Amino acid sequence: MEFIRGVKQKETMEISEVVSGENEGKTIRMEGSVHTIRDMGDVAFVILRKAEGLVQCVFEEGKTEFDLSRLKEESAVRVTGVVSFEERAPQGFELRLTAIEVLSQPSEGLPIAISKWKLNTSLETKLALRPITLRNPMERAKFRIQEGIVRGFRDFLHLQKFTEIRTPKIVARGAEGGSNVFKLDYFNKKAELGQSPQFYKQTMVGVYDRVFEVAPVFRAEKHNTTRHINEYTSMDFEMGYIDSFVEIMEMETGMLQYTFDLLSKEYAKELKMLKIDLPDVSNIPTVRFDKAKELVSEKYNRKIKNPYDLEPEEEVLIGRYFKEECGSDFVFVTHYPSKKRPFYAMDDPADERFTLSFDLLFKGLEITTGGQRIHDYETIVKKMEARGMNPEDISNYLMIFRYGMPPHGGLGIGLERLTMRLLDEANIRETTLFPRDVTRLEP
Repeated sequence: MEFIRGVKQKETMEISEVVSGENEGKTIRMEGSVHTIRDMGDVAFVILRKAEGLVQCVFEEGKTEFDLSRLKEESAVRVTGVVSFEERAPQGFELRLTAIEVLSQPSEGLPIAISKWKLNTSLETKLALRPITLRNPMERAKFRIQEGIVRGFRDFLHLQKFTEIRTPKIVARGAEGGSNVFKLDYFNKKAELGQSPQFYKQTMVGVYDRVFEVAPVFRAEKHNTTRHINEYTSMDFEMGYIDSFVEIMEMETGMLQYTFDLLSKEYAKELKMLKIDLPDVSNIPTVRFDKAKELVSEKYNRKIKNPYDLEPEEEVLIGRYFKEECGSDFVFVTHYPSKKRPFYAMDDPADERFTLSFDLLFKGLEITTGGQRIHDYETIVKKMEARGMNPEDISNYLMIFRYGMPPHGGLGIGLERLTMRLLDEANIRETTLFPRDVTRLEP
């Protein structure tokens, strides 16, 4: 009888094990995909692609036991070679090959050259061939950075005593209301895809005090713009026992500081590849919604058209204003009008036309929406009724207030938008692994 006793140490090495400096002159084995082959005659350079990057392997006629003509790009291989440090090679070393073992071969050639440093093709082609184009080094680097953002978000909130939760995405009613929902036939009942985990994360504040989630949300908006998609990843947190909605902005600022520090230390290679300079988040300015509109109207001679909402052009100008005046790529815009915020947003006691809420703009684009929530049962019911809503429709949600909730608030961050702005991409689809929009359901 045999037993499984856990992970076995593989005989093959990873890049991080080799660059440690302890293996020069040693014969090692390594696995990877053939990224490209540069045949120079008696010598050829076989570039392997691994999760950690590219590895240069040197094939020499008479010294490498293999017929090079049999090797194809994108073959999965296991190679044996002698480690030789070479600062001109990717990762600073190369393998002088003694043997190549082919594990699998592609059935046909690539439809696009992915071995070039940057893909010179249209976004539409890039997305249509997404399973292949994601193998390109620059494309891979984008989503390594995105991994680092999620990792920073999670790690920081764990340090701040938040509990990670999982909430349903098939719901009876969306948190945001309105018609922008994907409707489902759920065993002959009406259901929707969740627009937000809002109701559930508030519920869980009554359980754990501080909670967070990283999960997909769905918006059935027929926007076909560079900043909208219909499924995106929302990084949400909700915290109880707050004295002010300012605490939520402080928590997000701390998270960004932690995350960017993590990126600078552990994702430096990807940042360098993409030529990204991380923004300064040591101090993020705040401005009231109504004041922000006045500032950009005066400075840029732009008439205020809608006093209750920010138009995309206004967001851009607000971002520009605070970059010019404060040197900040970020700005918190606070106290949004009550009529433009959901019913659960707490109104400002000093002026109930406005709410204790905010958006965080990054280079003129909203990446976060948050604020303090109503925690009193009578208050939230009264506000619902004033808006013509029937409290019975969401009685399960209102249960948490009926039986007591602490003062609380939270936010949601659009992961793809944050990545888009950080990488200075022009379209959110560039920073979405497999985008879902009004025209795209595959791949």
